[in-house]
Amino acid sequence: MFDLLKALVLGIVQGLTEFLPVSSSGHLELAKWIMQDDSLAAESMLMTVTLHAATALATLVVFRKEVLEILRDLLAFKWNDGTRFAALILVSMLPAAIVGVLFDDLLETLFDRQVILVALMLIITGVLLFLADRAQHTDKSVGWKDAIIVGLAQAVAILPGISRSGATISTSVLLGVDREKAARFSFLMVVPLILGKMAKDLLDGDFSGSTSLPALGVGFFAAFFTGIVACVWMIKLVKKAELRWFAYYCFAVAAVALIVKLAG
Repeated sequence: MFDLLKALVLGIVQGLTEFLPVSSSGHLELAKWIMQDDSLAAESMLMTVTLHAATALATLVVFRKEVLEILRDLLAFKWNDGTRFAALILVSMLPAAIVGVLFDDLLETLFDRQVILVALMLIITGVLLFLADRAQHTDKSVGWKDAIIVGLAQAVAILPGISRSGATISTSVLLGVDREKAARFSFLMVVPLILGKMAKDLLDGDFSGSTSLPALGVGFFAAFFTGIVACVWMIKLVKKAELRWFAYYCFAVAAVALIVKLAG
């Protein structure tokens, strides 16, 4: 029963924080620390990938109209809006893909209840959100240079505590991209990376954990349904320029984590 409850908590945390700019990886590490989950990163890999698969599916559901339009344009085998958007996503994926392949073993060590690292990275996330919230509104679309820079932000956001959505949306907005377009690009650009990471883990046989099937199911559906709610909510918040509230939240969580960790 405890395993199912833990899976439910982790699923809700993942579903909310994958889309809300407060770092899903950072919150998952803090949740494991609070629940005294002593499993190694490799041992919890199956649950982690399952939760990310759930949020990837939630993204496709929310943006199903846009995804279908992109697929239709791609199947036309012509250079059009859909193929251009797909090419921009491909360009944005490269930095994170390179970092993930070259430094996979090093990155794995960072996901082992590194509470102080998570807290410091949450502070950086908060600063980015605060700056982006003060940026001017525009109607600019994502360009090639923007895709590269946002891709670099996504690569840095591999660190636990740096919000991927927060880093990529904030970077896009600071580059002058329209807020709604920045959010759409941010959420769609990560889907191929998640699928690629899942394929790599399957090929490498990294699923060495003992997580039960019921626990995986609970975690998946919790992350999927909360992810849909969080994604829709986040789009509205970005358009209204209300990111500063998440900045304050990141600062608060970081402060509490640092105080509890250092006091202990």
